[in-house]
Amino acid sequence: MKFGLSLFVTDQSARPDEVAAAVEAAGFESFWVSEHSHIPTATEWPFGGQVPRDYSSMLDPFIALTAAAMATRSIRLGTAICLITQRDPVNCAKSVASLDLLSNGRFELGIGAGWNEAELRNHRTAPETRFRLMRERVEAMRALWTHDVAEYHGRLVDISPSWQWPKPVQKNGPPVHVAGGGPNVLQRVVDYGDGWMPSVVPAEVPGMKGRVTPLSELKTMVPALRALAEKQGKASPQIVITGLTLDADVYRALLNLGADRMILRLPPATMREISTTIEVHAAAIRAVGGSLDGTG
Repeated sequence: MKFGLSLFVTDQSARPDEVAAAVEAAGFESFWVSEHSHIPTATEWPFGGQVPRDYSSMLDPFIALTAAAMATRSIRLGTAICLITQRDPVNCAKSVASLDLLSNGRFELGIGAGWNEAELRNHRTAPETRFRLMRERVEAMRALWTHDVAEYHGRLVDISPSWQWPKPVQKNGPPVHVAGGGPNVLQRVVDYGDGWMPSVVPAEVPGMKGRVTPLSELKTMVPALRALAEKQGKASPQIVITGLTLDADVYRALLNLGADRMILRLPPATMREISTTIEVHAAAIRAVGGSLDGTG
């Protein structure tokens, strides 16, 4: 199992190029950033109170990861997650392909449909149809990545025959990891994703059903996902775990499930604080017998 580190890159945190360089120097396999375009003041925060400022001050993920790409040579660079329901698919396809080209094929696209209904509506996205929109936008982007003359005709996305370059370095485009924990997420992964990116929690969280996946449910959902993929003649999806804190029991459980990657969080803080957290994460991984890049 490989290990990556993720960061809410904000106007008050360390720079993404500096953090990515430190993550690579420490030996981790990947570096990930998140996305919110803005936070409407009417947003209802699921945990009560006001939405943390970090959510409304994130840098654009493609600009942040381009800076990270220029400062690194080998680590994978990804979104955890990109809200493609809030992005024009033609422009998003261009951003993904450009970043994949500039990083020499190191990009991983984690995607989600979004939870903030007020934010979605400001992008003229209807919350009720966001999952269909997510699928159609992925399919439309794949067409743009893989065809010299691309077109797509869905219910919500319609693109006339078009030319678009550059194409991604990676064949068929970067891996697409579908986030989510609801009842239909496994079918979504098999239908149009390359991997599943659940936000996993140790136990059920009141009011968060469908958004996060308790570890007990993960243990049944991963085999179910692989069986579904096999039944439909698809490759076994990658399993990319976010949300959990690493300890020996978690590590053993994820190994037994055959998880491909675990992403651990960094604080949106100064470089000194982030450097300390990188060392803490590296020590925790070694203590349970893991290797940062998955080669050990």
